[in-house]
Amino acid sequence: MKQPNTNMVYTAALYLRLSKDDGIMDKDSASIDTQRDLLTRYCNDNNIIIYDYYVDDGFTGLNTDRPAFKRMIEDAEAKRINCVITKDQSRLGRNHLESGFYMEVYFPEHGIRYIALNDNVDTINAATLDIAPFRNLLNDMYSQDISKKVKSALYIRQSQGKFIGNKAPFGYLKDPNDKNHLVIDERYAPTVRRIYELYLDGNGVHKIARILREEKFIKPAAAAVEFVDAYSAYVNSDEDVYNWRDGAVSTILTNPVYAGHIRGQQRPKISAKSKKRYARNSKAILVENMHEPIIEPEKWELVQSIIKSHRHEKADDGYDNIFAGLLRCADCGHTLTKSCAHRRSPRPDVIDMIGYQCNFYRLYGKNYCTQHWIEARDLYNAVLADIQYRAKCALEDEEKMIADIISRLHINASDDAGNAEKELRKSKSRMTELDRIFANLYEDKVNGDISERNYKQLSAKYETEQITLESRIEELEKAITLRRAAAEDVDTFVNLIKEYSLITKLDTATLHRLIDKIEVYSAGIIDGEKSQKIEIYYKFVGRI
Repeated sequence: MKQPNTNMVYTAALYLRLSKDDGIMDKDSASIDTQRDLLTRYCNDNNIIIYDYYVDDGFTGLNTDRPAFKRMIEDAEAKRINCVITKDQSRLGRNHLESGFYMEVYFPEHGIRYIALNDNVDTINAATLDIAPFRNLLNDMYSQDISKKVKSALYIRQSQGKFIGNKAPFGYLKDPNDKNHLVIDERYAPTVRRIYELYLDGNGVHKIARILREEKFIKPAAAAVEFVDAYSAYVNSDEDVYNWRDGAVSTILTNPVYAGHIRGQQRPKISAKSKKRYARNSKAILVENMHEPIIEPEKWELVQSIIKSHRHEKADDGYDNIFAGLLRCADCGHTLTKSCAHRRSPRPDVIDMIGYQCNFYRLYGKNYCTQHWIEARDLYNAVLADIQYRAKCALEDEEKMIADIISRLHINASDDAGNAEKELRKSKSRMTELDRIFANLYEDKVNGDISERNYKQLSAKYETEQITLESRIEELEKAITLRRAAAEDVDTFVNLIKEYSLITKLDTATLHRLIDKIEVYSAGIIDGEKSQKIEIYYKFVGRI
């Protein structure tokens, strides 16, 4: 191991660093210019040759993943320098393990003298190193404390629905009057709307990216160059401005910011010292309706429903699997998956070569479930016919359809809404009366108009009645609320289904907007003919 000595000529790397983990109060004294002046003056006074200045401005000291620091280490490896000087130990780093490694292992092994001016550390003088490990630990603890305070402040602001990113999402701008509020950027909002339209038309992210490239829509990284210079690295040519990637499309399709919501704490860092993030955070924040949406919330939710169904683009067979994620086995409850029908001769239309079967049966066989096979064509025709029928009923006699659905859902069974509300009013009136009786009863006891024995008997009687009434009032209020909500859902469904009175073709968006699930039963033989039952569970009203 080489040992530094006082007679050799030192060629120094002057390392300067500043970041948010240095705290607001210390910024003036720790500024880059201040560090540069201090270190330069020291070198001039001590006949040390300055090889170069290595500046990491805006980089944390909790790790050594810093460009200037890496360049300094490369120069050390190449023996261009034999001395490293910093203002203090915290400039070298705030991770006590990494700082200790460089001060106690790396620098000595490479014959490099290390000087921390304000901490009076110089590796030539071993006595100055006695307290250095403790100082590294204190620097680490200070940084950890700052990190916790910053995280806490950010969490509070995100919980309030404030946007805290350094750059607004694609399609938005930071409000000039409030940097934590977003406003629509009409230059790029049409691109976002186009992406959602394409997806609802049945296109996958790969195809959408290709269409955007063909139609010359500017990609997010190119738009971001206006605000953050670092994004210029992602734009290598004029044509690259339109080079959309699948990931960018997927991000826009799943980001709730486009529905007017603010999402935070989705993938927090594992620790302040690590750049790795959690894959998913169960405590993620979502604050709704914080700014004007580019995409209507209902449409955004519809897109999420389609995404969750794991629908992909058309397979090699050319079949557009619009029922993906909606089909369930009526017996075991597992998903029905697409399968190719084995035909002796090919059919001209691909749908006639496709069917669906219970995935549980496909994986484990007849001991666990039956096939529940249904032809894609039969399923398509049955669902289309049912939607057409419901839409026709809604148009011809809306009130009758509402009454029929309410009757089937048993919303008014036995204890209808009118009787429940009447009983609720009566129960609340009796509770008020009991409060008055209790007050009078207590007054009679105080005045000696009623014996202690009778007072206790009557009190127990009325208290029991009060407890019973309180429970009943809670039940009635809950039942009335549920009935009202169910009635509103019926109205919503009827108004929705009327929009499809002229429907002649099914697509993914229509199915996910109207239907929660479709249960498929095993086929059977009735009167010598094959028959198969399916049950459609519509949005808002379920099976009707």
